[in-house]
Amino acid sequence: MAGLFQSYDPHQQLLLPPSLQDWLPEDHLAYFISDTIDELNLSSIIKKYRRVGSGNTAYHPAMMLKLLIYSYCTGVFSSRRIEQRVREDIASRLLAAGQFPGFRSIARFRKDHINEFQELFVQVVQVAAQAGLVKMGQISIDGTKVKANASKRKAMSYGRMQEDEKRLKREIASLTQAAITADEIDEEEFGDHFDDQNIPDELARREKRLQAIQKAKKELEDRKRDEAEEQRVRDEERKKQGKPSALGGKIKSETPKPKDQISFTDSESRIMKSGNGYEQAFNAQLAIDNEAQMIVAAEVTQDPTDIRQLLPVLDAATANVGSAPKSLLADAGYLSEENLEGLDKRKVEGFIAIGRKNKDRDVSDASPATQGMQRKLKTKRGAKQYAKRKHKAEAPIGWIKKCMGFRSFSMRGIQNVRGEFALVCLAMNLRRLTSRMVWEA
Repeated sequence: MAGLFQSYDPHQQLLLPPSLQDWLPEDHLAYFISDTIDELNLSSIIKKYRRVGSGNTAYHPAMMLKLLIYSYCTGVFSSRRIEQRVREDIASRLLAAGQFPGFRSIARFRKDHINEFQELFVQVVQVAAQAGLVKMGQISIDGTKVKANASKRKAMSYGRMQEDEKRLKREIASLTQAAITADEIDEEEFGDHFDDQNIPDELARREKRLQAIQKAKKELEDRKRDEAEEQRVRDEERKKQGKPSALGGKIKSETPKPKDQISFTDSESRIMKSGNGYEQAFNAQLAIDNEAQMIVAAEVTQDPTDIRQLLPVLDAATANVGSAPKSLLADAGYLSEENLEGLDKRKVEGFIAIGRKNKDRDVSDASPATQGMQRKLKTKRGAKQYAKRKHKAEAPIGWIKKCMGFRSFSMRGIQNVRGEFALVCLAMNLRRLTSRMVWEA
């Protein structure tokens, strides 16, 4: 029977070390990522490292970046899982070149260079544009809610915080008096040994909780005050242009409502409605080149609505590629007079839905720009152009969430999640570039 099988000895020693490059096909994603990163300018990352001195040397930024991007491309976002894959996955070991960075080193690298990922994302977009893959003839803009690294159970409403603040103050006063009374009894019985550190654990816990609630309460009050000021500035600008107030003259309150909430784990996230109901999230915005279906701009905002995101995302896409698109597709969430006027000023033809699910709303009292958009979308050409939006704009979002499995941020804070989302979109673009090159070959 032994002659029917090829020789198999799992304990066979190798005379020469094997080449990991022989273990993967030539067109593997890992090779493409490695070659692409080698062509990028990493000076903004490298300059953060010391050039001289004693102590342990750092892992090379190019190696760490390749490992991080490949992991995101293949749906691995946890630093602990990335460390595990370096030891178990051939492609990850190849990119690490025989080194084994620990999860702390991986997490620290991602955190320390989170702001540089946006720059690297732009570099990849520009590489694709120079190669003629991104043409900016027509782009689509769409948004998606991405869950924050925060639990809804660790969020509290403003009304609840006010109640708990009063309750904790009463309990702290009661416990403090109880502690003083106990110390006085001890002094009478055992002598003077009072120590300011002898505060009961219950008192210390309540004081810590009170501090956390007061901090969160102040953040929520500051947020509402900033939002009210932002609205006031917008309304003043509209008045100068002879336009009515965006809220019909209603002044936004500077005081939080009792139901307004803030998260204790990530206070910069917001309660937003998504496909899974209401959750702590951020609003991620993407601009997609319709021909290449590559992401040419990626932004993250705390605003749960899309209406004020169209022009900033369009401007970011134009700056990233170096040229403006000829036309733009967007759903009804982006429809506003300001957006239509902004597109006209930028000489970008817009196709923005008037209503949802092909149900037009009554625009008889709307601005001439909105009425004109409705008429255009009812033409054969307008309907044909807008029909592209769903499969052009929503496909990359589906790839990110379904294929890559990115449904929740790993980091906290608006600046950190912006950097992480740039990393996600960078990984998505490299996957897209690899598939296009394989298909064209």
